[in-house]
Formats: sequence, structure tokens, C-alpha cells
Amino acid sequence: MSRAAKPVFPPLEADSWPISREWSRLDDLCEGVFDCPHTTPVITDEGPYVVRSQDVRTGIFRLDQAAHVSEETYQERIARAEPRFGDILYSREGTYFGLAAEVPRGVRVCLGQRMVLIRPSDKIDTRFLRLWLNSPVLHRHIMGFRDGTVAERLNMPTIRGLPVPHISLPEQRAIAATLGALDDKIELNRKMNAKLEAMARALFRDWFVDFGPTRARMEGRPPYLSPDLWSLFPDRLDAEGKPEGWEASTIGDEVRVVGGSTPSTKEPDFWDGGINWATPKDLSTLAAPVLLETSRSITAAGLAKISSGLLPVGSLLLSSRAPIGYLAIAEVPVAINQGFIGMICDKRLSNVFAWLWTLENMEAILAKANGSTFQEISKANFRPLPVVVATDPVLHAFDAITKPLYERIAKNELESRTLAQTRDLLLPRLMSGELRVAKTEQPVAITA
Repeated sequence: MSRAAKPVFPPLEADSWPISREWSRLDDLCEGVFDCPHTTPVITDEGPYVVRSQDVRTGIFRLDQAAHVSEETYQERIARAEPRFGDILYSREGTYFGLAAEVPRGVRVCLGQRMVLIRPSDKIDTRFLRLWLNSPVLHRHIMGFRDGTVAERLNMPTIRGLPVPHISLPEQRAIAATLGALDDKIELNRKMNAKLEAMARALFRDWFVDFGPTRARMEGRPPYLSPDLWSLFPDRLDAEGKPEGWEASTIGDEVRVVGGSTPSTKEPDFWDGGINWATPKDLSTLAAPVLLETSRSITAAGLAKISSGLLPVGSLLLSSRAPIGYLAIAEVPVAINQGFIGMICDKRLSNVFAWLWTLENMEAILAKANGSTFQEISKANFRPLPVVVATDPVLHAFDAITKPLYERIAKNELESRTLAQTRDLLLPRLMSGELRVAKTEQPVAITA
């Protein structure tokens, strides 16, 4: 059978696709679809980037989180194809399988394990293709073509034969421009949130780790805070090396530390109710430390099987295993599974303080983890971790500065979720022809 005669995988179900249309195979629209070596590359401190599945989990290649490889490793891994601007990086396996991101301009990058390089031809617009590959419509479709007993995985024949709706190039570009504007705003929100988080972390580190204001007062340096803030800090350290009058405590004494569990999956009466139930996977794709929804829900009967019950809005969630370190503040009431340490912050320390303390102490948390199958931090090992508690006026002043930063992060994340939902709602209707981009100077004009 010739390549042109190879079929696409079955068209999508009618209820997922408003209007039927012709389909093309992915590899018939591309110069090539390349897999990567199956070995895990050695990570270095500097050098060309290597893209891993977790680096594309938001649909953007996150250079701020990406790792590096040596020049030698880079040359070995680009032997088949060197990623370049206009190519698409596609994850084929693991937690983030089926996600695509574009190669940024001016970046040298090679493929990590589980990644695929897609090089579009002049038959298809790169941004359009990336939108389609990330669409919920296609994701629901490819779930039926997974293989692998341990990790979710798409094999290369499946990827090369993925269906792509046959749409003219001008219409592709119009759709990409319209929906791409929503993606641009989502990315702008992500960058703003990263800056807001960096500001909050820098303030936490200065006040509660380096004790910067106290040390500056001790040394007679000029104030760098407003007079009302400057006067709140002691002008000396005590015998333990902390600001005088501040208290040495443990995180378990300052927040309520709880765990969770999973109701029996054999009991349908426990599932698909109206109560949010979180697993670490719900935090794995978050662009900001804000939990707005969960992928699964439980009933009141299911909730009764979880000793920690329903955690209130504002609870801080830390994944405690596989892996340790996902972190988010719940903006909805939520029950949690056994993969979390939940922190209910109804004592002296606010949830924003606890969030920043956890980020700052992640190495200490990881050092307390143990386990033969996978590393896990238990509640018993977590509770004794030390925390220095400032006086109430200092804590209140810190919250007055940092809580609005977090609230803006949460607001941006809610807006981004709404934009993403709008994009995902419009995408199949624009691609099917049910809606069309109006031919005006405004790319967001849409007509039925």
C-alpha cells in the first residue's frame, strides 16, 4: 500500500464533531515525524536545551523550567532531525502524553525521551496544527489508541496517522490568528504570574530566611522599607541566630496537617458526585499554584470514607509522592487522595506564608522523604520541620503585601481558564465549518 493510500484513524464521533469533513493524515501534511533515542539524556548545568514531556505540559515550551545537555549529547540526539523554529514538539508517553508545543525562535533544543518532532510542510500552518494537536476533541479521540501497561503511550504509527481536518491554508491561518490571540493572553497571564510569584518569594526570603531588615538595622544601614514597616523589625539577633522576639516552632504546630485517601473504585455510589476530589495529577499541569477544579469528583458517601473530609477553600496542597513537590492553594472546597499533605491554615500562619515557606524549604522536605518503591514524605516526617514565626505585626504586614499578589495570580489563572475553555469550545466549530472567522480586520470576529 502506498503512503498516500494509508488511512487516517477513524473519524471522530459525531457528537464530538458538529459537521463532518474530509481528513488528512498527519504525516501527509508534514515533511517528517521523527521520534527520538529511547535513552534518557544526561542533564547538565548549561548547554543546549533538551525538551521533556513535562516541559510542554501547558502547550508552551517552558524555557524557564527546561533542562540542558552537553554539546556532545546535543549533536548525538539531533542526528535524525534538529528541531528548528516552526517545528512542533509532541509528547508521546507518560503523564503529559498527547501535548504539543512550538519550538521557540533562536533556541537550540534536542528531543528528550518520550518526545516526537513534527515538521509541518507548507500544506499546514504550524500554529493551527499545534492548536489541533492540543484540542480536547483530539485528546478524547486518541485515548482509544493508547498502548503500554505502565505509562500512557502513543506509538509512532498512531502518531503519523493522526487525523487532521482538511481545511484550506487561508482558513487555517484565520483560525490560528483568532484562537492564537487567546493563547497569547493566556501566556501573558502566565508570565505575569511568574513575576508576581518571584516578587512574593523574594520578600519571604529577605524577611524570614536572610533576616535582611534585622541585619540591616544591626549594621546601621539605611532603611529600605517604609518607616512603619522598618520599625516592626528587631535590631538584633538572639542566641539562636533569629530576630529577637521571634519564635522557633514547627510547621505541624502552626498549620493543621492532614492526609487523604481514595474511596473504593469498585463502589459506583462513591463516584461522579458534586464534590471535588484531587490527586497529584490535578496539580501536575497547573501553570500557577491555584487549584480551580479537579478531574474527578465523589459523592457524599465517598467523602464519608475520607477521614480528613472536605478541606476548605484556601487549603494548601503539597503532593507527597510520585513526585513530591506539586503545590497549590485550593480555590474550591476539595477532598484529597493519599498522595497529598494538606495544610489547613487557620492558626498563626496564613496559607500564602505556608505556600512560600514550602517553596523555600523544598530541599529539606525532600531530605525527609523515604521509601523503597518511590520517595514519599510522610505527615510524621513533615510536621517537625522547623519554621521561624515572627511577631504578629510582622506577619500581618507580610500578608498585607503578599496576599494581593497571590489574589492577582488566582484572578489571572481564572481568566486563563475561561479563555482556554472559550478556545476549546470554538476550535471544533471553527474547524468543522459550523462557525467561520469573519473577513474583517478584527481576527476575533466570528460568524455562524
